[in-house]
Amino acid sequence: MIYIYAAMLLHKAGKAVNEDNVKKVLEAAEVKVDESRIKALVAALEGVNIEEIAKEATVPVATPATEKPAEKAEAKEEKTEEKDEKKEEEAAAGLGALFG
Repeated sequence: MIYIYAAMLLHKAGKAVNEDNVKKVLEAAEVKVDESRIKALVAALEGVNIEEIAKEATVPVATPATEKPAEKAEAKEEKTEEKDEKKEEEAAAGLGALFG
């Protein structure tokens, strides 16, 4: 995976993704370099639009931090209403037991 990261880093930096550059990046990261893996990576990436692949691979993920405040408030209101309804049902059931 580190070999792919090296290629992506080079691409993002606007540098050519070739054997020498990938090797330099890996050596700078103090990774034991496997020449055959570098050759295979560069050959596999030849003619590939890395930018297009990166866009396709990116999946937006909704997190609580990305929710809108109105959505949060609405969700809280729904939970509160559900709890209130449940309490009312429990109270009614308790009264029925008294008059059984």
